Amino acid sequence: MINRQSFAEKGLMQGDTVVWMIFIFLCLTSIIEVYSACSTMSYKSGQYWAPMIEHGAYVVMGFILTWVIHLIPFKHFKILSVLGLHFLAYPLLVMALFTAKINDAGRWVTIGGKTIQPSEFAKIALVGFVAFVLASFRNEKGVSEKAFKLVALEIFVTLCLIVTENASTAGIIFLVMLGILFYAQAPKKYMAWVCGAILAGIIAIAAALTLINDEALEKMDVSDNPILHRVPTWVNRVKGYEMPEDPQQYNIHDNLQVTHAKIAIATCGITGKGPGNSVERDYLPQAYSDFIYAIIIEEGGIFLGVFVMSLYLLLMWRAMKIARNSKSLFAAYLVMGLALMMVVQAMINMAVAVGAFPVTGQPLPLISRGGTSTFVNCAYIGMILSVSHYAKKKKKTLPLTNLAEPTETKVSSVDKQES
Repeated sequence: MINRQSFAEKGLMQGDTVVWMIFIFLCLTSIIEVYSACSTMSYKSGQYWAPMIEHGAYVVMGFILTWVIHLIPFKHFKILSVLGLHFLAYPLLVMALFTAKINDAGRWVTIGGKTIQPSEFAKIALVGFVAFVLASFRNEKGVSEKAFKLVALEIFVTLCLIVTENASTAGIIFLVMLGILFYAQAPKKYMAWVCGAILAGIIAIAAALTLINDEALEKMDVSDNPILHRVPTWVNRVKGYEMPEDPQQYNIHDNLQVTHAKIAIATCGITGKGPGNSVERDYLPQAYSDFIYAIIIEEGGIFLGVFVMSLYLLLMWRAMKIARNSKSLFAAYLVMGLALMMVVQAMINMAVAVGAFPVTGQPLPLISRGGTSTFVNCAYIGMILSVSHYAKKKKKTLPLTNLAEPTETKVSSVDKQES
């Protein structure tokens, strides 16, 4: 029998072997399914292989990026996160607010002829920053009030820069940050206040959106209301699409993406139609991105759909184990935050594809086509592997209870060892 740990330690791929296998399976799935789902792009461009070659290059470069990052000691991610958030992510997010809109949203900026999505950089930098602050500023009771306020401020600023153009991404970031704070056992009174305020805000916003009339929505265009131009989209997603009583009156073009995604899933059968045999890929506008999970199920059947979902759940489980085995608070919080960011986004994407959640425009991590998303998610995996490599080298575990309730002495000793 192959020794899983010795294989990883002796080879070029250090760190947790299960995470490596999950990463490889997701990349292979991405190459196969994007190749199939890019039929509309090939038709429009007149170049059959161009979309696939471009995506394949992104995957290969992303794999190399993962390999390089996983060799970097995780302690260096502290300063990189702080600098990346304030000197890269924030300036790019501000630029995105004033650039030309793509699909009626200012989520992208163009640099050197390449389009990038600043919110992806903000997510990874914010996770690292929050992990660093929560691990560094602690007292005998756990997370200090100073740390909580600093983290809350940075989260608030990040969300304000994202929410008007990409509310779903802002929601995912908030959920992940909340998860990290719960994992770090932030003060209960502050957590209760934040959760209550956010819940009240969501209810108030949802109620307000349902009360906006059609005349007001028509006035909220990009030119007249640069801040509120996404409101009509939010209203449509909150209200949803009302199914007519007579099926013959159903207009497939009123909710094109959701309808064809449901058709793809409904016609898949148990084993699917086979790789490259999707029909709905020719009708889904974002078959290679937001709705690629529907194509996966159509071609691979229920079994492949469950398998892909299981890979993300397995990734979350391995991240929890890596965090438990890490003797560094920063490493534990970092791994949990990165894994949560990927898995929460994946679950939302899959829920949208099967019609269990409103359309959000979130890609499926490591599978959907996209340069920025691919590179950043590969960086997530590289950082998780870096932490797992460090934990295996030290061969020393820290119980989960100690992670949650560290003493000031333990924190200072960890910092000394990391430095």
